[in-house]
Amino acid sequence: MANLRDIRRRIKSIKNTAQITRAMQLVAASKMKRAQDQAISGRAYAELLNKVLVNLKEQADEESHPLLQEPTGGRELIILVTTDKGLCGPLNTNLLRLIGETAPADALYVTVGSKGRQYLTRMKRDLVADFPVKDPVDFAETKRVSKFAMEKFLEGGVSRVRVAFTNFVNTIKQEPLIETLLPISPIDLGRDKGFVGMGSDLQPGAPAQAGAPAGGGYLFEPSTRAVLDTVVPQYVNNQLYQMVLESRASEHSSRMVAMKSATDNAKQIIKDLTLDYNKQRQAAITSELLEITTAMKALE
Repeated sequence: MANLRDIRRRIKSIKNTAQITRAMQLVAASKMKRAQDQAISGRAYAELLNKVLVNLKEQADEESHPLLQEPTGGRELIILVTTDKGLCGPLNTNLLRLIGETAPADALYVTVGSKGRQYLTRMKRDLVADFPVKDPVDFAETKRVSKFAMEKFLEGGVSRVRVAFTNFVNTIKQEPLIETLLPISPIDLGRDKGFVGMGSDLQPGAPAQAGAPAGGGYLFEPSTRAVLDTVVPQYVNNQLYQMVLESRASEHSSRMVAMKSATDNAKQIIKDLTLDYNKQRQAAITSELLEITTAMKALE
């Protein structure tokens, strides 16, 4: 059993740890609010842009733009979005487990975040590029990643581009997902905020607008290819940007919850050690009193 001095040292050490985790909790909470607001505010635009692209894809032929075509053969390219730092609970572990269970063995990888890069290096996967993204997330940095993915897709040899990220549902719940980025398809950013089924507003046989082609739809000016050359890359850039925002909001939320849990556990350990310390101190005092009483009776 530890003596009183050892217990005092442990209490002091755990108090210092609790102060650190408390400070990290407050820092994560301040970053969490900003990241959550950034992710949530971008969902409306991402949802509307997804809806427009789904409608455009229904009205245009796949041959109208190479990013709409589905190539046959080739390897899959996965953009893995993880954190740069740890101490964020099971966030990275859950996402990397999903990658290990579902990703093809011959897939190519692009990483955003050092944790994903370390995992792929350890597992000896084919890592073709790594992109650092600062906090808060800058659109120009994520655009470099999406540009690289589009170039790989257009070069051939890549049949599909998917993004593995953690979707932000709320402060307590974050969900690891793998969603298709290329070729263009409806993207679901989570069960609670999904884009599945969008693009169904234009029903077959709906009344056509003036100047629009029969059967309803869009009138492309100056040409279908010119419109898609502008809209499709913007769509890909924005979708990847939104996914990184979701991952960053999930990171700060998970870290805040983890640090709060660590702080609460440290306080509970301090209470238990203090109780143990008081018990041993009381036992020592009682023992000393018994020794004094025994000595006094022996002298009588």
